[in-house]
Amino acid sequence: MPSMQALVRALAATAICVALPAGAADTSRAAQAMTTAARALAEATPQAQRVQLLQPLTLEARSDWHYTPRSRGGIALKDMGAAQRQASQRLLAAALSEPGLVKVRAVIALEIALREIETFGFSRDPENYAFAIFGSPDAGPWGWRIEGHHLSLHFTLASGQVASSLPQFLGANPATVPRDVRNGPRKGQRALGDEEDRAYALLAALSAPLRQRAVFSAQPFGDIVTRNADQLSPLEPAGIAFGEMDTAAQALLLRIVEAFASVAEPSIAQQRLERVRAGGLATLRFGWAGSQERGQPHYWRIQGAGFLIEWDNSGGNHVHSVWRDFAGDWGRDVLGDHYRRARGTPHRHN
Repeated sequence: MPSMQALVRALAATAICVALPAGAADTSRAAQAMTTAARALAEATPQAQRVQLLQPLTLEARSDWHYTPRSRGGIALKDMGAAQRQASQRLLAAALSEPGLVKVRAVIALEIALREIETFGFSRDPENYAFAIFGSPDAGPWGWRIEGHHLSLHFTLASGQVASSLPQFLGANPATVPRDVRNGPRKGQRALGDEEDRAYALLAALSAPLRQRAVFSAQPFGDIVTRNADQLSPLEPAGIAFGEMDTAAQALLLRIVEAFASVAEPSIAQQRLERVRAGGLATLRFGWAGSQERGQPHYWRIQGAGFLIEWDNSGGNHVHSVWRDFAGDWGRDVLGDHYRRARGTPHRHN
């Protein structure tokens, strides 16, 4: 029987291979499914509502995003008819993996928990999540978004492929449901538990000296550092480098990245992981801030040459998480020429 150390090495090597597949991802099937669903949503939308649903394909319009309750463009679920709802759910399902769809629905369902837990919970509404289409799925590049409290997902399509699936914001309040809720999440449920468990596993796998260096701040920052910025530059290097970790810790770090990527439909997740690999694994860094005890305020991030993943739990039971691409959010790097033309002459499709 192999030793435990040998098993750990084998699992680590396997995880690296699985998390970072070779070859260019073909996202055409996902792109076609999204295009068909978006057309159905537009066709099911009454003419009077189309001005809300169909937004201009400009960086200014697309990068106007947030994860807090606010007034936002698009059509909320509560304002949709049956055919619109059906099409919107097909659009969401085309973009996400099955586990990702479960995760997103769990985030939305937390609004029901907040209704009971908060003294002002009447304002929480699981129907207040809006879909918006940018450009036209019938011609040229286009994109779409679903957004509401603790959820902001963005997809850009061009030339029959998914050009971008970022930013990706998912939050959870409460991160762990403290009590049973009528018609909603039950006590102990964790919408983002997988990501949290993998980060703690990585922290525990580090040697004491390396863990000490990984913790770059005694306090978290009250939120993700980048908030809802419209464009990012890399943050100052913090924590420890990928090359300083042993093989088992490296595999655990990649499993965190994989957990974030796997929210998306499998070919889109593969596309993201290929970008991570293209930037070079040697560029990856992992940093932690705040308490190392579960349930206490903390923050961590993974940064590579081209991307940033942030996780904030500054209140101990209220999570914000985001994946950003420095050059490719909303397809900037792929659709730059189109966006530059559109910036001068924004056009709203009806």
